[in-house]
Amino acid sequence: MFSNLKPLPTDPILGLMAAYQQDTNPNKIDLGVGVYKNEQGDTPILESVKKAEAFRLENETSKSYIGLAGDLGYCRKMESLLLGEHSALLADRVRTAQTPGGTGALRVAAEFIARCNPQATVWVTTPTWANHISLFEAAGLQVKEYPYYDYENKGLLFDEMITALKQVPKGDIVLLHACCHNPSGMDLNQEQWKVVAELAKDVGFTPLVDIAYQGFGASLNEDAAGLRVLADTVEEMIICSSCSKNFGLYRERIGACSIIAKDTAVANVSNSVLLSVVRGIYSMPPAHGATIVDTILGSEELTGLWHQELAQMRDRINGLRSLIVDNLHAQDVAQDFSFIKHQHGMFSFLSITKEQIERLQKEYAIYIVGSSRVNVAGVSKANIEYFAKAVADVIK
Repeated sequence: MFSNLKPLPTDPILGLMAAYQQDTNPNKIDLGVGVYKNEQGDTPILESVKKAEAFRLENETSKSYIGLAGDLGYCRKMESLLLGEHSALLADRVRTAQTPGGTGALRVAAEFIARCNPQATVWVTTPTWANHISLFEAAGLQVKEYPYYDYENKGLLFDEMITALKQVPKGDIVLLHACCHNPSGMDLNQEQWKVVAELAKDVGFTPLVDIAYQGFGASLNEDAAGLRVLADTVEEMIICSSCSKNFGLYRERIGACSIIAKDTAVANVSNSVLLSVVRGIYSMPPAHGATIVDTILGSEELTGLWHQELAQMRDRINGLRSLIVDNLHAQDVAQDFSFIKHQHGMFSFLSITKEQIERLQKEYAIYIVGSSRVNVAGVSKANIEYFAKAVADVIK
């Protein structure tokens, strides 16, 4: 049976990781992998996480399963983090399952959608996170794209986006990035979220919000503002969240899939289907990451410390955006990179050619994916001048 298999191409980002690790150039820079890095190029463990882990090790009393929905304390706290004191929570319309990371949340959501309507099409932004399409297709769902990023003007194609979404059939799913759009860094503003929310209500499509970077854009609440506008407007929606970035828990694989239904009765039925999906994929989620988040959000002291650490990461990213623009400008390049300052989160397109990207890798050991998407957090004060000079050289 196995001899009939044919090799599949390596994921471009994973291939880039391998090439970077093998590169012996002491000046090498990795701008491909989507993880937060500090000034030393490390992805550190937050102090709030260390304290929560110490508390867990001291107080854990069992290694038994934690149930299909996962850590219920974690689930409730994630709902509050995402929705605040929203009326949907007060009306008991929200149900959440802990998942193995944000990717796991999306996979669970895909199977849940297939149970609700196997004929549904999932509409994603052009461009979107590379793994979105394969996750939905794995559940047998059709995926189509709608206009989003304006490559030429480095902004949003909002009018084109709305025109396309008006044509989405009732019962289809529209995937929206809550904040820090991956890969473009371009987000909807509050007024645009209101337009999309009213459109979802009028057209009848179901929003699926991917919120993987809450707190990395403007603030925890501002980054969830669009999501909350949708929840104010539509009866049903799905939220896929992740704690990989804002808690730095990448390898703990901790996320959540939340369903907002029109009333408590439908929420209960939806929850039974959601947990059936979980049972058929991984049965029970791991406990460690959820307990860490639950402990932090359940402690006033640790929550305060986490807020400080999150603000430091966010401020560093925003500062690096300005630093990149200023250093490229100092190289007298003709290309305008000022748009990088106005985007959010870790990612942005440099909008350079594949040949220029190849030269950056070959001549300067600067690793960027083929779309020219860069992880802003991979730059530091120590390497920014080297980076800017390299970019200037390949584009002149």
